[in-house]
Amino acid sequence: MSATDAGNGAFPRVPAPWRLHGQGYILALWLPRRVLDGASFLPPELGASRRGNIAWAMFADYAAADVGPYRELLFIPGSVRFSDARRRSISRIFVSSEASAANARRNWGIPKECCDFRVRYGADRVDEVALARGGREFVRLRLRHYRPRVPLNGAWMPARLRTLGQLREGREYSYTPAATGHVAPARLLSAYIDPGCFPDIGAGRVVLALKATDFDLVFPAARVRRPGAARA
Repeated sequence: MSATDAGNGAFPRVPAPWRLHGQGYILALWLPRRVLDGASFLPPELGASRRGNIAWAMFADYAAADVGPYRELLFIPGSVRFSDARRRSISRIFVSSEASAANARRNWGIPKECCDFRVRYGADRVDEVALARGGREFVRLRLRHYRPRVPLNGAWMPARLRTLGQLREGREYSYTPAATGHVAPARLLSAYIDPGCFPDIGAGRVVLALKATDFDLVFPAARVRRPGAARA
């Protein structure tokens, strides 16, 4: 592999840690098993071990990042079993940057794919997020946020609850992001989803919605192991 080959396509390598700054939305969702077990885009090796009815969807608009500004929408369908622990895992994620996608696959095994984003921030605190491929829209979200905003520090949560895992090309990746910033109450007003492209988050109900009005996020280097390998 050449010095600039970071996965699918040639991009300068941008190793961890990454430091990102931006805003976005966090949604905790109760979803039916038909979505979580049958249409969450988990790798088959992890799907059979999936547990729970609470999933997470997150939209982030990074104004600053080590690979340059970009946007992303991701989905986490509960927890799955890795060889050393149960962890939450990102099963579907779209980003607006090829450099972000290629480097994230290499650094953390995150299955990023690229698409076009259209985002509108409204003066009435109603925001719209739409994703499209080849000119065809497959996600459209309308969200509203409220006052007040309060501080949030990810360090308040135990590291084991913040640790995510990915399985890619026969390797298990685990990593523990750290975040600080401010959040405000929010609401998902409407959701159009093509379930052939993204898990149908409109099929259930929102149990928690937050607008991250500003945040700083650190993605550290991943711990990488082969399934079944002895712990280091």
